[in-house]
Amino acid sequence: MSELLARLQSDLNVARKARDKSATLVLGTILADIKNKKIELRREPVDEDVFDVLRKSIKRRRESIEMFEAGKRVDLADKERAEAVLLEHYLPASASDDEVRAGVQAAMADGASNIGAVMKAMASFRARAEGSRINAIAREELGKRS
Repeated sequence: MSELLARLQSDLNVARKARDKSATLVLGTILADIKNKKIELRREPVDEDVFDVLRKSIKRRRESIEMFEAGKRVDLADKERAEAVLLEHYLPASASDDEVRAGVQAAMADGASNIGAVMKAMASFRARAEGSRINAIAREELGKRS
């Protein structure tokens, strides 16, 4: 079992004992998503797999926040925002744009000449930066080269 998965399960037990309904619901949902990922992968998830599940869940919540704010449902947007903040605590520190840019430039120096090759080379940044952010910086750097 991955260290992060064990931490999530431990935190779920703490939330249950504290009768924290919102944390219990969020962590229970994440653990169910991780279990589904385990079934999909047909192996025990490693920390990188758990990070993927967490990022997707945070992204879903951010999209919900936008929709709720557009629909003038501030109460629901605040609930989703609190859930996203709770989940963000489990992700490693985010990489700065300069770090991502340096990684992209290193990948290009190693011979990556198209977006697919750069993104593949940037796999090590997946836990620390969103794919869309990496993609935008990679396209910008590839555009400078052309």
